[in-house]
Amino acid sequence: MTSTYDSIDFFTDPSLVPDPHPYFDYLRSQNPVLRLPHYGVVAVTGHEEATEVYKDPETFSNIVALGGPFPPLPFQPDGDDISAQIEQHRSYFPMFEHMVTMDPPDHTRARSVLSKLLTPSRLKQNEEFMWRLADRQLDEFLSNGECEFISEYSKPFATLVIADLLGVPQDDHKEFRTVLGADRPGRVGALDHEFIGINPLEWLDEKFCSYIEDRRREPRDDVLTPMATAKYPDGSTPEVIEVVRTATFLFAAGQETTAKLLSAALQVLGDRPDIQQQVRDDRSLIPNFIEESLRIESPVKCDSRLARRGTTIGGVDIPAGTVVMVLPGAANRDPRRFENPHEFRLDRKNVREHMAFARGVHSCPGGPLARVEGRVSIERMLDRMADISISEVKHGPKGDRRYTYEPTYILRGLSELHLTFTPTG
Repeated sequence: MTSTYDSIDFFTDPSLVPDPHPYFDYLRSQNPVLRLPHYGVVAVTGHEEATEVYKDPETFSNIVALGGPFPPLPFQPDGDDISAQIEQHRSYFPMFEHMVTMDPPDHTRARSVLSKLLTPSRLKQNEEFMWRLADRQLDEFLSNGECEFISEYSKPFATLVIADLLGVPQDDHKEFRTVLGADRPGRVGALDHEFIGINPLEWLDEKFCSYIEDRRREPRDDVLTPMATAKYPDGSTPEVIEVVRTATFLFAAGQETTAKLLSAALQVLGDRPDIQQQVRDDRSLIPNFIEESLRIESPVKCDSRLARRGTTIGGVDIPAGTVVMVLPGAANRDPRRFENPHEFRLDRKNVREHMAFARGVHSCPGGPLARVEGRVSIERMLDRMADISISEVKHGPKGDRRYTYEPTYILRGLSELHLTFTPTG
């Protein structure tokens, strides 16, 4: 397989989708920082080296965070510092207007608006909503004794949790679930390189524009009004679209990553009855169970940066203009950081060192939210389902499972997860 890995194209080869970890291990064995044979990309598979990239936004721009080398840079890098070129051409990059591709100080300003929303009191109210929502979702299929977990639970649950967090009126929840639900195809990072012609956040942008404009005209005693009237740290008022894009990207990103976290966690419970029993017997293990699920199956597979200036990572020279691809799933299985990295262990002492939510200024602002969603969901499922198992009819017998994963180089997640269980309440 080594000779194949030497020339394989990570961005287009479907053979890497079911299980990329042997390939990641191969890359790391060559060097934790390695130039790939395609597109001039440098892959970072080491935990220490990935941390170095994440914590240096002055050297590594987020402008290519989503697409990596696609589409190609809209300019020819010139010189040993291309910061000015990046800024001159920023509007040519996909999704340049969203927080995930911003760099400081614009990113700092955008995130300050989000912090007005993610307050302890608001998160507490949101958790109370989660407990009610978890039961409502389970009620839809519990009596069947089986479900397709992603479409019937994880995607609608993740969608409506963020709808509640962002203050979407209850009357609009059904529309959000329909438009952003399980039937919505994921196109970002597709292996065929077909970049999105229409911004996938367009519908959300339009919806939230109407909410924010309405609250600015007529403030109310609701969640949307403080968001609509938030100020930047310097006291200036954001444009409506700036507030909207900050909120809607949290929506889109949070839905995808949380749905993938939940399905990965339930896959473990269904495949490992020993772990399921341990967590049933001792619910205090649930937080560690969620962290280990994040480590072993990181929802984000590829997180790219653009080198602003010439530098080195792990002793490897990185010229200005190089796309540096951090692979969080690989870093989370770096044996230099995690003992027996491919083994799922509930007692892993350093599990919180994983980087499923990245690190540094771009660490996922929804990370704490996703953790609570995981805890609430697992608690209620264990309360109301016994003998959670993988459907052998759909996925094959234990030891010979057949799973399909979404064909994207950016995200790591199951396409379907069929479960069987005994309803208990």
